[in-house]
Amino acid sequence: MTDPNQLIEDYEQRTAALLEQAEEAKSRIANLTGAATSQDGAVTVSVSAGGALLSLSFGTKADDLPKDRLAALVLSTAKRAQAQAVGQIATIMAPLIGDNSEAMQFVQSQIPPIDVPDDDAPPSPPQQFVVNEEQQEAVATPPPAPRPARRPAEDDDTDFDQRSLFKKEGGW
Repeated sequence: MTDPNQLIEDYEQRTAALLEQAEEAKSRIANLTGAATSQDGAVTVSVSAGGALLSLSFGTKADDLPKDRLAALVLSTAKRAQAQAVGQIATIMAPLIGDNSEAMQFVQSQIPPIDVPDDDAPPSPPQQFVVNEEQQEAVATPPPAPRPARRPAEDDDTDFDQRSLFKKEGGW
């Protein structure tokens, strides 16, 4: 027959080991970082799993890029770095909860997908922030095309009365 005290002691040891593994996984996840370099080497970024920028450096190719392209390259490289960091969560959690367990499915469902754009994609047009409905209408309605300049009226010599329409001769 099995000793109940021994069962409880074994259970406590397994629970303590599991708690230690969970604390280690928690620490590793809290300190996750991801790093990525753009395909052309112009940008290198390091971010936390939450996407916070930890480091940013520019290669020599960055000097040749227009600012809007460089900005887009920084953002896309940062997203790739974040996707790399977030991808490590499953690797950290697998030994603790199992690769195909319901707990792993839950963990993966809690990780938001990260849309990673291609480095070679041209930058998207800047988004405009709209504060109120009047501005929304102004943004939605393009400004009218400028009117062509008016040609000066030609004097047709048919104006016999040289008096002003707005001035009464002899005073008011």
